[in-house]
Parts: sequence; C-alpha cells; structure tokens
Amino acid sequence: MTIIQDFTGRAALVTGAASGIGAACAKALAARGAAKLVLVDVDSAGMDALDLPCDVQRIVGSVADERLWQGIAGSLAGIDHAVVNAGIGSGGPIASVSLAEWRRVMDVNLDGAFLTLGHALRAMEGRRGSVVVVSSTTGLKPVPGIGPYGVAKAAVAHMARIAAAENAKNGIRVNAIAPGGVDTAIWESGEDFRASIAAIGREATLARMARTTPSGRFASSEEMADSILYLLSDAAANITGHVLVSDGGFTL
Repeated sequence: MTIIQDFTGRAALVTGAASGIGAACAKALAARGAAKLVLVDVDSAGMDALDLPCDVQRIVGSVADERLWQGIAGSLAGIDHAVVNAGIGSGGPIASVSLAEWRRVMDVNLDGAFLTLGHALRAMEGRRGSVVVVSSTTGLKPVPGIGPYGVAKAAVAHMARIAAAENAKNGIRVNAIAPGGVDTAIWESGEDFRASIAAIGREATLARMARTTPSGRFASSEEMADSILYLLSDAAANITGHVLVSDGGFTL
C-alpha cells in the first residue's frame, strides 16, 4: 500500500525556497523524510533561516542565470523530485508595460522555469521522478493589470504539459499547480498592496482582496505545499500532465 506523501530517503530540488510556497515545500519535504534538499533562491538570509532536519545545499542566485545551472549540475545528480517555484510579481496593463518590465518578468517566471525544468529532467534521466511547476490561476483566467505575470504563468503550465508528454515513457511525471490568492511575500512588489497595508494593515488588505474568491480567504503557503507534495508523491503515481487548480473557487 502506498504511504501518502512519504519521501523517505529521497532528494528534491526546490526553487524560490527562501519564503512562501517554496519554503513551505522545503519544510514539508524534510518533515516527510526527504534525505537531501537542493534549495535555490536569491535570498541567502531567507534560506539560511530554514532549519531543516536533512542534508541541505543552499544555492544563492537567479534561476534565470544559465551559468548557475551549469555550475550546480553535479549537485542535482540523483534527485527524485523538483518544485519549479521561483517567480516575481508584476503590475500594469499590457498597453502600458514597458518592454524592459516584460523581459524582467519573463526572465525569471518563464526562462527561469524553463532552465529549472530542463536541468531537473536531465538529472532524472534513467530513473523515475516527478516535477511540479508552480503556475497561477492568472494563467487560466484573464486578470487585468498583471499582463506579463499572467502570460508567463500560462506558458509554464503548458510547458509542464509538453514535458509530461515527452517524459511519461521515461517514468518521469510532470504536473503544474495553479494557485489562486496565497498569502506570500510576492504581493509586496505591488505599490497598491503596500499602500493598502500602510492604510489598513496586511490582514485587512488580504481580506479585502479575497472578496473575489468564493471561499472568502487566501490560502496559506502550507496548504499549497500539501497539494504540491501530493502531486510529487507516489500517491499521484498515475497523474501527469495535469494542472491542479487550488484557488478557493476563484476561477468559477
């Protein structure tokens, strides 16, 4: 019988691991028996703050830097799982977003995900494994004002489907998750969000934003990690090429 979410003795790569969903995934994997974690983030202090009961390799740098991946290819040897999570936020309608802003978002959210996924898949060659790419409901439902972010998240979801079709015969599963509102630090990049926090506080700001979600609340990073670990785990052994929507009903 399959033990749900048992990662005993396994090795996993997690990007964007210093905070939010990435940090929650790292903690959950370690708590469920992972023997080794390779963590990647630009925030070294955030990664250092994670107290994890397993072998941990912390890599400081951008997932969009091809030289970073070339330098750590050896560290990825033997990984069983990968969480392609690193991302940045953006704001502004398509008509007013500059090409520089567009490229800044695509650099991390799409190019970085492509580099992460490609290196993870190559590291899993010859062995079974599973990957979860973190997309977003904004890649499924048009949300005004976040053009580059939504486009990048739509692209990574489809990238996951293509990779799933390409690697199923090799015993490697690739899925994506599309979160709705989640209480993470990514919101801090928005001027409107920061202004609202200054005016009414973070909790009230999130509550106001969650009014468009039928559940009436934003999810926690830990809830997202539970769903991601399900897709990574042997309990989801027959699931590949799927985009799991976890949004409290936002896309209804």
